Amino acid sequence: MTNMAEDLKAESRLMGTGLPPNTAEEDRRSERRRSPREAKKRTTDLVIYAALVVLVAALMVPFIWMVSSSLKENNQVLTVPIQWIPTEFVWSNYTEIWTRIPMMGYLQNSLYLAVIITCLQVLTGSLAAYGFSKVRFPGRDVLFLAYIGTIAVPWQAYMVPQYIMMQNLGLTNSFNALILLQAFGAFGVFLMRQYYMTIPDELCEAARIDGLSEYGIWARVILPLSKPALASLALLTFVNTWNDYMGPFIYLTSNRLWTVQLGLRSFVGQFDAEYAMIMTGSVISVIPILAIFLIGQRYFIQGIATSGMKG
Repeated sequence: MTNMAEDLKAESRLMGTGLPPNTAEEDRRSERRRSPREAKKRTTDLVIYAALVVLVAALMVPFIWMVSSSLKENNQVLTVPIQWIPTEFVWSNYTEIWTRIPMMGYLQNSLYLAVIITCLQVLTGSLAAYGFSKVRFPGRDVLFLAYIGTIAVPWQAYMVPQYIMMQNLGLTNSFNALILLQAFGAFGVFLMRQYYMTIPDELCEAARIDGLSEYGIWARVILPLSKPALASLALLTFVNTWNDYMGPFIYLTSNRLWTVQLGLRSFVGQFDAEYAMIMTGSVISVIPILAIFLIGQRYFIQGIATSGMKG
């Protein structure tokens, strides 16, 4: 009786609007079909969001443990079970670390390498990507595939020959070796080329007709349209260089040239390690990366999302 009364009310309202009874009946049927579908979609969305929340929480666990450990005494870091909230917060770790090791010098070395290598990779990657995407020459696609294929070769396969080459050039124990080796990257070329492929070729043709050179087209037409991809490449390169351990470990032997990742090794002894200080230094080293990501996250997400739109 209740359903019949609701149907009569709905029909009377529709009749008042001038809709024919058949149309009213079809609308009611479509609404009934739509309700289970919408409920199922809401349930699916809730499950997806819940799974994402769990995944984010799992990814945050190591960072939370690192921050918690940086505020403990050294003998409390590896307790079982894990003590997530310290019984006593040892804030002095964040002041003591600057006197225990030359932390400021290590941070400056890491920043110097990260900024120089990032700028060079953005420059060389964008230039090469422009040539592979907007300039037509014989064998372009074959050369691009061969160059990108170097990504599949592990660094350990050519690490020793690379070191011998740098040693013969007299570039070991200097920043120049790391800068020279990391100034060019196949991944950066691939990322920028994928983004450049989304830019219409007609813009470049119009610029050529107007008399711009290829370098002029790259600088005045392509680069202003590529801010998201440039920001993505810059952020990825900066983070990778800042967190690099093996490169500085192999080529930098002098303590004054060590990066922050090498500097934290000072707290590792032959029979013991000061884990609280290591965690404190790790938290400090994460802060610049976190700040840069928060500043450029909008461009980073946009660049990653659009770089794969066209192959």
